[in-house]
Amino acid sequence: MQKTLLPLCALFLTIGLGLLSFKPQDKRPNILILFSDDHALQAISAYGSPYIKTPNIDRLAREGALYENMFCTNSLCVPSRATLLTGKFSHKNGHKDNLTQFDAGQAMYPKYLQTAGYQTSWIGKWHLQVTPQYFDYWSVLPGQGAYYNPDFIEMSGKTVRQEGYATDVITNKALQWLTTDRDASKPFCLVIGHKCPHRNWQPDTSDLRAFDHVKFPLPKTFYDNYEGRIAAGRQDMTVTKTMRLKEDLKVDAADDAFVKRMNPAQRKAWLAYYDQVTADFKKKNPTGRALDEWKYQRYMQDYLGTILSLDRNVGRVLDYLDKAGLADNTIVVYSSDQGFYLGEHGWFDKRFMYEESHHMPMLIRYPKRIKPGTIDRAIHNNTDFAPTILEEAGVAVPKDMQGQSFFSKTPRKSTYYHYYEYPAEHSVQTHFGIRTDRYKLIRFYNDGEYWELYDLKTDPEELKNQYANPAYQKIRQQLLGDLKKLIRQYDDTEAEAILKKEGL
Repeated sequence: MQKTLLPLCALFLTIGLGLLSFKPQDKRPNILILFSDDHALQAISAYGSPYIKTPNIDRLAREGALYENMFCTNSLCVPSRATLLTGKFSHKNGHKDNLTQFDAGQAMYPKYLQTAGYQTSWIGKWHLQVTPQYFDYWSVLPGQGAYYNPDFIEMSGKTVRQEGYATDVITNKALQWLTTDRDASKPFCLVIGHKCPHRNWQPDTSDLRAFDHVKFPLPKTFYDNYEGRIAAGRQDMTVTKTMRLKEDLKVDAADDAFVKRMNPAQRKAWLAYYDQVTADFKKKNPTGRALDEWKYQRYMQDYLGTILSLDRNVGRVLDYLDKAGLADNTIVVYSSDQGFYLGEHGWFDKRFMYEESHHMPMLIRYPKRIKPGTIDRAIHNNTDFAPTILEEAGVAVPKDMQGQSFFSKTPRKSTYYHYYEYPAEHSVQTHFGIRTDRYKLIRFYNDGEYWELYDLKTDPEELKNQYANPAYQKIRQQLLGDLKKLIRQYDDTEAEAILKKEGL
């Protein structure tokens, strides 16, 4: 009898240990962030773009939510990515501009996700000039990266060139990781970082002629004279004076390095198009405003051309999630590092706290939490990415993160901004400020000390500085008080010292 019991006990013990080691399927949501570079709201049809149709990005609005009031906290490429990762303002994560060194070892949302059992990955544009950390897999462009046949820094330390157009190649690598390389038993958090539509706006060869038939109307503020706005008048980012014919608009650019890196088929298609652009330019020989407006048309054609590929590749990722049965349990976010100027105030680039730069796109699809067709009008900023990711993954949000969940039941009444990179490229003066649903108060410093106040309801183009207007004295004082509260809340000691010096 004893001999019979021993095998039975061993059998039951084996079964018991097996049950203890069995893990039910992880039901926590996957998180997928599609993060582009310099994508203006004005170039997304879900936001009412008059210039372009973006059906795949729009799909996220139709099947999820469009966020009308999403803002960056420092409108610059690298600081924006640092804020995405850390959930902190630039003065707290240590990355105030494109020139400083990022501390990639500091606590960031992927570190907490890894500890909680998520697989983390970043593929594409990284731009932080240091080796990514807290990612189970990464493959990133060096610096800005190239549009054609881009190089990738791999986890092995090797830099490998990949044949093709950057947006396609980045998506290919992301789909490869999703379909084959990840551990399907774990939830994932993947960032797909796209280069486009960053300067110098090189469309895929299939999109070179997409807007040739279009005559883009000049923005109402294209010939802005910057009256009453000192910093706006000092900048160096105009289409008319700053945009370069060769490097940006590809006139006589056949010998440039970006053309030389193309394969023969790419180069043939590229030169067939841009040689004609060059010939047309020389034939017209435009001067004065005719030259200004020729440059604007070429800028828009190239900028929007890159977005056609971006939108197609967003569609590829969404289609994969559908076919793989992952759509219902995956949070999909589309956003950009900041907004961008498409000729408004005569500008390209970003940096200013003015609307086109400060305001950034964000669309989220998450069937378990978001009703299709939702319009979210609450004020959010990019410190909110990390807390949202952690909260939805069931991970406690660290107290030193300065953002809050996109799904918070206590929405903000305002958002804070601080820009630092001056003097530097484009000569945009340092400034900080507050934006509410209607008003914006900005303090410029380091090259003259002055204030600007805008009423966005009556002056959406921000042409009339109302700071000295007695009719706005009450709202000015209220905004100043609210600004000081935000400065203290976020512990921005530099801004606080500036106001104290002024006796405020």
